[in-house]
Amino acid sequence: MPYGQPGIDPNAPYGYDRYGRPYSDKSKIVAGVLQIVLGVFGAGRWYTGHTGLAIGQIAATWLTCGLGGIWPLIDGIMILVNDNTTDAKGRVLHP
Repeated sequence: MPYGQPGIDPNAPYGYDRYGRPYSDKSKIVAGVLQIVLGVFGAGRWYTGHTGLAIGQIAATWLTCGLGGIWPLIDGIMILVNDNTTDAKGRVLHP
C-alpha cells in the first residue's frame, strides 16, 4: 500500500460487504432515523449526499401542505430495511 495504514484498502477504508461492495462512511441507522424524524426537511438524504432527493422531498412536503410527508417517512423505513441503500458515491451504507 503506497499510503495510509498497512492492511487497509484505500478504495474501501470501511471494508466490504458480503457481496464485495465497499462500505460508505455513512451509517444506515443514522440515515434512516434522520429520514423518519426530520424527513420533511430531507435530512436523511442530505446526510447521504442525495441533494436532489432531499430537495424533492422538501418540495413535495411543502407544496402539498404536509401530505407529501408520507414520502420521507416511507423512504426512512426503506433505508433501514434495505441492504442496498447507497450514498451519493454509490457505496453501500454500513450497518
